[in-house]
Amino acid sequence: MHKWEEKNLTNSDQPKRIVRCINSLEEAKASIERLSQRTSGKAQKDAIHTVNTILIAIENEGDDALIKYTLEFDGYKPDPLEVPQGKLKQAWDESPTPLKEALQLAHRRIKDFHAQQKPKDLYIQGEHGEILCRRWRPVQKAGLYIPGGRAAYPSTVLMNAIPAKVAGVKEIVMTSPGDSNGSINQTVLAAAYLSGVNKVLRIGGAQAIGAMAYGTKSINKVDVISGPGNIYVTLAKKSVYGKVGIDSLAGPSEVLIIADKSAAVEHVAADLLAQAEHDPLAAAVLLTTESELAEQLPKTLHKQLENHPRANICLSSLENWGLIIVCKDINECLELSDQFAPEHVELLIENPRDVADKINNAGAIFLGPWSPEAVGDYLAGPNHTLPTSGTARFSGALCVETFMKNTSMIEFTKSAFENSSNAVQSLATSEGLYSHAESIKIRSDTL
Repeated sequence: MHKWEEKNLTNSDQPKRIVRCINSLEEAKASIERLSQRTSGKAQKDAIHTVNTILIAIENEGDDALIKYTLEFDGYKPDPLEVPQGKLKQAWDESPTPLKEALQLAHRRIKDFHAQQKPKDLYIQGEHGEILCRRWRPVQKAGLYIPGGRAAYPSTVLMNAIPAKVAGVKEIVMTSPGDSNGSINQTVLAAAYLSGVNKVLRIGGAQAIGAMAYGTKSINKVDVISGPGNIYVTLAKKSVYGKVGIDSLAGPSEVLIIADKSAAVEHVAADLLAQAEHDPLAAAVLLTTESELAEQLPKTLHKQLENHPRANICLSSLENWGLIIVCKDINECLELSDQFAPEHVELLIENPRDVADKINNAGAIFLGPWSPEAVGDYLAGPNHTLPTSGTARFSGALCVETFMKNTSMIEFTKSAFENSSNAVQSLATSEGLYSHAESIKIRSDTL
């Protein structure tokens, strides 16, 4: 069991060996627990003060505060706030044909998968003729947050906008920070056009979350906000929850790979780096039954990091949040995996279906050597907005239901009322709620 400690994985013919070895299951559990806490502590306490200040200003000052904070944090004045609809179509029209075809393929697969998720109304007729229903309806307005910064995420546009459209949402507003000139990535705009987003706004950060939650002169208040972001965005979503619905509180990305003798070391290294390149706080974990694989992996990572355009981000992630743990058997791997409850689990093992059934806590599970996590990020079909930081213990992926709400409908017949009135009165009386009981009794007296 090992932890990454290399400071520099480049320009070395003889890469440094992993120097710290974890030799017990209990130490491995402690290291896994540390990963789950990587966004807590002082950074979060400092950020929440900034977030609260921004949200108060947005609520009270509206567009003026929105423009002020965008200029302060992102370096441009969002004037106008909205990207003209013609720019979205232009971005689509000017996209290279192979990119258009890739976006269309992803759009089709994601839409087809999510269309199967749409919940059906529940209708039950009871033994005395009473009718009980659970009726589903879409929210009217949805707000999508699409990150900018280190990378552009057209895939995140598709993964958020498509479920909202399938749900039947009428108005979809998207916010995304621009570059230093206030321009949003053209492929992001093309994806918004393809997905039917109604309005795109050149704003990001906690101020964008506040604008969608409270509404401003330029931005209508939405009903649900979805989409990942940095710690400021996540804390802002947490703060406005209750005024609006949210999808989840997304933390930094994470992958846990379970590998046995059948795994190719090149595949393991590439998949760990695919997660590490997201963010210095991303976690990349290997649980393996094979000591030889654990020994080969560092050299392979060194090789794949040569001339890597995001090497610094990968190095920071691996140095602080990367783990290689050698387990005695697959069952020990599964125990540690369920403790971590990771966003993504890859099973690079023999008989992955059998093992997948034994995993209880995971956002998404990728089975076998031809199912790298990247296919899920872009076009497999299931949503890539997944629970992080251990929340897969109690939550799942963003879905069509994120943009819907259900209403109970109850219609009792006279017979159903008569057969349950005594029970209702007894229960109401036991709670000391006189008028509840009386509302039943007054009807019973007329039967």
